[in-house]
Amino acid sequence: MDKGYEAEWLESYLRSRRYEPHIQSRKDESEAIKNTDFKAHRRVVERTHSWMNRYRRVLTRWEKKVENYEAMLHFVCGIIVWNKTLLG
Repeated sequence: MDKGYEAEWLESYLRSRRYEPHIQSRKDESEAIKNTDFKAHRRVVERTHSWMNRYRRVLTRWEKKVENYEAMLHFVCGIIVWNKTLLG
């Protein structure tokens, strides 16, 4: 979590749900990056959105009906999984 999540009410809420918040200041974060062999990794969601944006029909929503757009999302996700399974 970053500094934007640092609030008393949020911390108490997270603790009531048995979460341990780890909020690092920007200074500590920059020092940690400088002192280690830190490499930035794209997160799974960002990578998946990048793969989905290759398909124009999903990137720009042309369909008026939600069902049609959702069908295209499922189709594109199926193509992505198919390609990743075959090509590795």
